[in-house]
Amino acid sequence: MKKIILSVLMCCVAMIAAAQVERPKLVVGIVIDQMRWDYLYYYYDKYGEGGMKRLINEGFSCENQMINYLPTVTGVGHASLYTGAGPATHGIACNTFYKDGKFVYCCDDENEQTVGSKSKVGAMSPRNMMSTTIGDMLRQATNFKAKVYGVALKDRAAILPAGHSANGAYWYDKSIAGFVTSTYYMDKLPDYITKFNKQIGIKPGIDPKSIPAGVTTTFNLAETIMKAENLGNNGTTDMLCVSISSTDAISHTTGTWLSPGKENEEVFLTLDRDIKKFFEALDNQVGKDGYLLFLTADHGGTHNPNTMKAHKLPGGYVDVNAEIATVNDAMGKLFGVEGKYIHRVLDYSLYINRDFLAQNNLCYDKVKAAIINEFKKKSEIFPFVIDNENAAIAPVPQWIRERVINGYYRGRTGDITLIVRPDHFSFKVKDDYFGAQHGAWTHADTHIPLVFMGWHIKPGKTNKLTYMVDTAPTVCSMLHIEAPSATTGNPIVEVVDQK
Repeated sequence: MKKIILSVLMCCVAMIAAAQVERPKLVVGIVIDQMRWDYLYYYYDKYGEGGMKRLINEGFSCENQMINYLPTVTGVGHASLYTGAGPATHGIACNTFYKDGKFVYCCDDENEQTVGSKSKVGAMSPRNMMSTTIGDMLRQATNFKAKVYGVALKDRAAILPAGHSANGAYWYDKSIAGFVTSTYYMDKLPDYITKFNKQIGIKPGIDPKSIPAGVTTTFNLAETIMKAENLGNNGTTDMLCVSISSTDAISHTTGTWLSPGKENEEVFLTLDRDIKKFFEALDNQVGKDGYLLFLTADHGGTHNPNTMKAHKLPGGYVDVNAEIATVNDAMGKLFGVEGKYIHRVLDYSLYINRDFLAQNNLCYDKVKAAIINEFKKKSEIFPFVIDNENAAIAPVPQWIRERVINGYYRGRTGDITLIVRPDHFSFKVKDDYFGAQHGAWTHADTHIPLVFMGWHIKPGKTNKLTYMVDTAPTVCSMLHIEAPSATTGNPIVEVVDQK
């Protein structure tokens, strides 16, 4: 009888164990700032074994992964990736935007202070983001047992991916040549971060975003956090969000591979070597099948117009500030009052000076319509000029229209969006400048990589159209947890069904 009872109990235990939700030990998100999709293949023959080639050959690639909002900039990209939403619902309208009538940085928080230095670079938090993230949902699903961390050289690239309930986020402060955090997360740096800072080897005042060594430093800290916090071995699923910022800063300065120098190649080959080492650390920490990893980008990048012209390709620039000045002059003549009717432009989004209009008893709707009509006279420069409040009925291609709608957050986004010609920068480009830019609606800025690797991922690819906002619901679906609160994307079936 005792044997029967024991057998029944063992069966029950086995059934309970089998009924447990299957999840990886660790989820790792890697964002490569300003990585065009074609970097996967342009540098393929120069990549070594075990790094990017391993990712491409062992992973599942979404080859037609697109950004479906404007503007295509860093803060918005990181927020959108991890919330599964665009600015219209998560609220990070740009790297900087208006909030309650004040011009603010996306992560500014005057209620918090820096932890780790005396500077103000740590007065940050994710509070301006109006949605939860993958990490927030994982924390909820595990009764907050899961550990979630974010690391990057840029503050916004560490804070926004990690989410609201993260255990920690760390970013670089060049005044101390080390990583800091915010009182939002903790009151004191962990000893292992303090120790790591002493071993970085970069002199104070030098910005590691401007050198390939910044890539190495970021991955080294990610590995340090993983080991110190024993991520993936805490009895639940943990998450580590890593963003590589040097690729963006270097490209802004020296350009894509199409530009004369080899700086872009150097930083991406450094990425390849460092990511190989990071993969090996993950393998050792939780095993090759113990982690679910995805690599993607926050936006792409457009070739410099000087380089384009050198190869007889279309390209140029629009001096948007100069054009705004002419429109302001035209408005002064039309309405009889001189002044800055448009007082700010951020990534092609124009902000009408409502205080100026109120002071001069001018009708906002009439002024806005007049500004739009004036810009429409410049159709060779601006093919489309869109009233953001009425973008849904704008006579423009759907590709552009949906991006304006998805990027519009009333009160934070500007009033009018200017659509410039493809491969045109929004500022005057000097003859000796060869840097890349981003922020626009074109393929160069919106086509990004998305490759999954590891737990339940089989090698392969799909050319089906997928969107950046599909990333978070895909990961959450694989983890059997609810998608973030503002999600507008959908799980990528070709990835989820592999499980």
